[in-house]
Amino acid sequence: MKIAVIGVGAMGSIYAALLADAGHEVWAVDTWGAHVDAINTTGLRVQGASGDRTLTTIRATTEITDVGTCDLCILATKAAGVGPAAQAAAPVIGPDATVLTIQNGLGAGERIAQHIPAHTVLLGVADGFGASMKGPGHAHHNSMKLIRIGEINGGLSQRLLRIEAICQEAGFNARAFENITQLIWEKFLCNVTFSAPCTAFNVTVGELMDHPDHWRIALGAMLEAHAIAQAKHVQLSFDDPVAYVTAFGASLRGARPSMLLDHMAGRVSELDAINGIVPVMGRACDIATPYNDTLTAILRQRGAAFSKVNT
Repeated sequence: MKIAVIGVGAMGSIYAALLADAGHEVWAVDTWGAHVDAINTTGLRVQGASGDRTLTTIRATTEITDVGTCDLCILATKAAGVGPAAQAAAPVIGPDATVLTIQNGLGAGERIAQHIPAHTVLLGVADGFGASMKGPGHAHHNSMKLIRIGEINGGLSQRLLRIEAICQEAGFNARAFENITQLIWEKFLCNVTFSAPCTAFNVTVGELMDHPDHWRIALGAMLEAHAIAQAKHVQLSFDDPVAYVTAFGASLRGARPSMLLDHMAGRVSELDAINGIVPVMGRACDIATPYNDTLTAILRQRGAAFSKVNT
């Protein structure tokens, strides 16, 4: 297949490298000029959980129009970049192409559908998948547990099963699911629990859970999101949301959520797609969200300060 990976940061680099290593024609599209130059000059090196390899067959560019029509387009940007990436990608989406988006939070499918027909879109959820950039052209693959993929409107289609097979053949632990919305919401509840609270208090997952007052705030934020899920009649695989997110956190006690890492680095985070979207949905469902209101206001103020520095 001809595959375009849009947003070739840490995780996007992993997708690009493994798919290229499996023999696909891969294009890497990113705004980071030094990274693009390094990939074109010396190749893309990925080391860690998936091995140590350097791919020199990947073509990298800062201009998506260089790619031409592709068969599969993977949107691996941060949540805030999904809409602009979909708008930019629209011209390279072939008549029978598939768009796969893998982001944290909610709303990615809806933002993509503003620019690309919804029937072309698959949604993905990465579980236990961690990566970091060592420098231009060099990514480290920290961990890889499972990538769940599904049709935006549900069901098990032939193209979904084909993309599942392509991902598995490239070395990903990928599984197709009939109801991806359930899985997205279950991860979303975990993200709401740990993302903004860990960032606000500048702590790891375990440190958050060990502090009674901070953990109460985290659970309060999660329960607001859970109430919205119930109001929307989202089917979940568990009855006790507190037990669910507690078990999730217990397996990642030393981790720092990506939102915290973004704030530590002075980067724009995915706040608006995680804790920041809870108040928006709460107002639509007439559900009060004081915990998420407060966390979002605090982190937006911090984010505005360092985003001005980067402008």
